[in-house]
Amino acid sequence: MTTMSETFALADPIPTSDDRHGMPARPEPTGPASTAPAPGIVGRSAALHGVVRLVEHVATTNAAVLLRGETGTGKEVFAGLIHTLSPRRSRPFVKFNCTAIPATLLESELFGHERGAFTGALARRSGRFELAHGGTLLLDEIGDLPLDLQPKLLRVLEDQEFQRIGGTQTIRSDVRIIAATNRPLEDLVEAGEFRADLYYRLNVFPIDLPPLRERPEDIPLLVDHFVKRHAQALGRRIEYIPSEAMERLVRHPWPGNVRELQHVVQRAVILSHGPSLQLPPLDARVRAPRAATNVERFDDAVRDHILEVLRETNGVVAGPLGAAVRLGLKRTTLLSKMERLGIGPQDVVVSRGRRSAAQPASALAM
Repeated sequence: MTTMSETFALADPIPTSDDRHGMPARPEPTGPASTAPAPGIVGRSAALHGVVRLVEHVATTNAAVLLRGETGTGKEVFAGLIHTLSPRRSRPFVKFNCTAIPATLLESELFGHERGAFTGALARRSGRFELAHGGTLLLDEIGDLPLDLQPKLLRVLEDQEFQRIGGTQTIRSDVRIIAATNRPLEDLVEAGEFRADLYYRLNVFPIDLPPLRERPEDIPLLVDHFVKRHAQALGRRIEYIPSEAMERLVRHPWPGNVRELQHVVQRAVILSHGPSLQLPPLDARVRAPRAATNVERFDDAVRDHILEVLRETNGVVAGPLGAAVRLGLKRTTLLSKMERLGIGPQDVVVSRGRRSAAQPASALAM
């Protein structure tokens, strides 16, 4: 995750050109909608303004915040904004990525340890909760926190106190918690991979960050900012962006969101040696095969199991002999899972037809 200064720092005007073959590197403001919604944020879309309004509402409180959004949407940026607008702004803002540290060291990193607490503990060390005392602690990628550590985190959040590993001293914890995730925690709770009580403790004030493809009007402003920053770093002078290039940037789906846009612009600036931005092919990147996530693999297994049971019940969901009873689920719960996993009558018909062409193809009996 990039930092606030790396992703959403407000861009200053840069030299523009009236060249008829291109567009200025920075659009001229046309009114209030073009202004930054908050210090350090670039964008003018209604979706971005809506997020900032929520941030402003919750920042002055001590409520736990859950930032949800795809990778690259700026969760760490908005966590920093919440801290900056809060009464805790003069105290530490500590960031902790739940996936960046080996699972065996997570507890020590969060709560600290005493000297000799375990092999390699040569000195006392303060954990993130202790370092963030009086300030804000961002728990990034909270959905990847190991299940065995979740009750210990919940206990600290509930009791506001903890002990270092190997210690006996109880340490008070005055920390405002912001959690961030790109994984659906509700699904993880259903799958037994995330504790429901911890989820409800963190989900006091959820904020959903929109993906870049849902706010294309912000792309020219972000492009301008990144062009300016990277051109200055390389000693280049980019005066204008060809209209065709900007149109391609606006139309691109940006699965990696703002982070991906930043890297594409940086690459374009490196390739540009004149006043015009030279945009490389957006589909020319080397794409490594994407491995399925744990959630995707789990969903595939659940889908296969539900389909197998539906085949055995001839598509019957409810009733004493239906699939819901066999799966140990309520009828409504099973229907909800089927909808989320994209299971429809045609799936059961196709699967059943492959098993026995002689069986009649009937719709699901709900």
